[in-house]
Amino acid sequence: MSGDDLRRLGAGIYAQWTALWNGELELAEKIMAPDFTLRYAQANTEAFDAVRTPAGLAEIIGAWRRSRTDLRFAAEGEAVVDLTLVDGAPTGLVARPYLASFTGEDGGTVARSGTDTLRIAGGLITEVWSVSSGAAGRTFYR
Repeated sequence: MSGDDLRRLGAGIYAQWTALWNGELELAEKIMAPDFTLRYAQANTEAFDAVRTPAGLAEIIGAWRRSRTDLRFAAEGEAVVDLTLVDGAPTGLVARPYLASFTGEDGGTVARSGTDTLRIAGGLITEVWSVSSGAAGRTFYR
């Protein structure tokens, strides 16, 4: 597999991660390792950090989306992909900025940006580091 193929593969994994957050909850079982770690570098994210299973992640994303029905995530910029094949499966890191938007209490659009870094082993996401919008991002998870 060429470097370009690995970059496309990494961008595809990130696209599935984004689709999961956009409500395609069945993807959790497909892209997440059976046991993984989430690290959200924001206040009010403790519930996310405590999730360790694909089913738990699908459950918390579903609940969060029910409270913000128009929430939409979109990948932005270029993915930074550092993957190699280990025993035929992609292993390494994929990072990419994202934009999340939803309707605020005043009826206006609220937009928050951030960056997610995905650690992949055996073709599955084993760890995620996520940072959202600095001080403004802290209110995003309430």
